Amino acid sequence: MSGTSPRLSPTPGQTVGPFFGYALPFDGGADLVPPGHPRAVRLHGTVYDGAGEPVPDALIEVWQADEGGQVLQVEGSRSRDGWTFSGFGRTSVDDTGHYSFTTLRPGSTVAGTAPFFALTVFARGLLHRLQTRAYLPLDDAAAADPVLKSVEESRRATLVAVPDEHGYRFDIRLQGEGETVFLDFGKG
Repeated sequence: MSGTSPRLSPTPGQTVGPFFGYALPFDGGADLVPPGHPRAVRLHGTVYDGAGEPVPDALIEVWQADEGGQVLQVEGSRSRDGWTFSGFGRTSVDDTGHYSFTTLRPGSTVAGTAPFFALTVFARGLLHRLQTRAYLPLDDAAAADPVLKSVEESRRATLVAVPDEHGYRFDIRLQGEGETVFLDFGKG
């Protein structure tokens, strides 16, 4: 033995970030409906770190109800056939930390609750995924939503998507000023 060890390649257990962008996305993962769908909206935003810099190697998943508020349980939710809405999407961010989904506006799953997109964030430096919600712009009925009511009023805005000309913008701040509220669903 020469006294020098061979160079070992990192594995997913040793470094988180670099593997998400190329190992987990799948063809059509960002398109829950085809881009030309008559009711398609865009959910997009940028992932920022604690210093306010874009995170270029994150992966975002979206889970959502359909327009009628039904949570679909479709086998093969990664399949994209051009007409079946599965309610699931996955995409990596680009070099500027930006992500984008083509989807439908979700409906309320329970009367008296606000419609939302459930988002999961995987990124460098995170040992566990982060989960949050992007609520549609709030109206009076949504103000009674139990999850939103459980969040300190000054932080609720971090859970609300902002409408734009294509749909909704929802930036994700991992920490620091304006940090997105992340949800804890306990151990399961």
